[in-house]
Amino acid sequence: MALDGRLDTITAPELEKLLGENGADATALVFHCEKLVYVSSAGLRVLLATQKKMKGAMKLIGVCELVMEVFEMTGFADILVIE
Repeated sequence: MALDGRLDTITAPELEKLLGENGADATALVFHCEKLVYVSSAGLRVLLATQKKMKGAMKLIGVCELVMEVFEMTGFADILVIE
């Protein structure tokens, strides 16, 4: 799944709904984050909730430096699988 632009209070609920509708049977999930430029606390919450549901079978690839800084400052870099 490709994430593009901002994952914030407006787009995070949309992603959560999309994952709920289409991800129920998924056994693994890869987020392509090359075009993701911003993540808010709402976005972090959706990513964490998804990680818990996937039981570790989720990863993020192509994370830009600015988004990676957010993950590192919040401790999410230690929780999420980021390549």
